[in-house]
Amino acid sequence: MTTGTRLAVGGGIIAAVTGYMAYLGASSSWQYYLTVDECAADASDLLGCPLRVNGHVAPGSLEINSNRTQASFVLKGSERELHAICAGPLPDNLAEDMDVVVEGRLGSVTDLRGERVLTRCASKYRSKEPPTPAMTASVTRQETAR
Repeated sequence: MTTGTRLAVGGGIIAAVTGYMAYLGASSSWQYYLTVDECAADASDLLGCPLRVNGHVAPGSLEINSNRTQASFVLKGSERELHAICAGPLPDNLAEDMDVVVEGRLGSVTDLRGERVLTRCASKYRSKEPPTPAMTASVTRQETAR
């Protein structure tokens, strides 16, 4: 074998291994999260696997300990629900009746052991006051000027 052939074979092997490792790393993050209903439907297959589950914190179910390092709540989907127990730092805006994503693992088919809770700040997406006619006219003028 010539030196050029050896380098080509070695480069091909390195490229194949790198591609395979990239595929393995990316395959777990292709879907950002499962819904509660999807997770509950496939719970027996997902036991112990790392997950991100999106759901709604059921009103009246949220319990947070005094130093805000653990919370338990019912995570609702459209038809099913999971009992979530989350340990670790919690977001300041975690509250009942809001959408969250819980990162963790299923401890049983109905229990989600969370390591991280992600929320969104609803105030960033909603106006505190309804738009006035002057505000609406200003936006319309800016859009027509483009």
